[in-house]
Amino acid sequence: MKLTPPTPEEYAPYYGTYVQPAAARADVIAALPAQIDELNAALGKLTDEQARFKFGPAEWSIKELVGHINDAERIFSYRLLCISRNDKTPLPGFEQDDYVREAGFDRRPLSELIAEFDFLRRANILAIKNMTEAAIDQRGTASGFTFSARALIYILVGHVEHHMTSLRENYLSAMKS
Repeated sequence: MKLTPPTPEEYAPYYGTYVQPAAARADVIAALPAQIDELNAALGKLTDEQARFKFGPAEWSIKELVGHINDAERIFSYRLLCISRNDKTPLPGFEQDDYVREAGFDRRPLSELIAEFDFLRRANILAIKNMTEAAIDQRGTASGFTFSARALIYILVGHVEHHMTSLRENYLSAMKS
């Protein structure tokens, strides 16, 4: 399966920050499993102590960032499921900072958070692999905006890409200094 990038009418303007980097990858479908390896390569050797690092007092720790990636993977995949199944029920937004604050990710082992992403993403890969073109073209509403299932696949990749860039630029580089 090869997907073409969504048009701006297929997602809320804010999500362009996720769709653009996903579209920059040659094959968004191939990027889905590749990101499992990328996250593991970037963070798999960190200790739990290192993974509590924050590059600023108001920033999330590395564990909180990975936990947020997992939360968003669940939420975006639920939206993808509903919209691909032609469910017209408007889907709510979510407040990411509230989710991270309530989750207690810093108490969990980093290895468990990374494994959780692996499981979530592999489940999403199986679901996407079995979607028809008609399902991928379906549109629905989330956070008060129209989204296509196609856009949500790009958002899954772009969201992780966005945070991997932040990890490299703000966290891992600061830890080396």
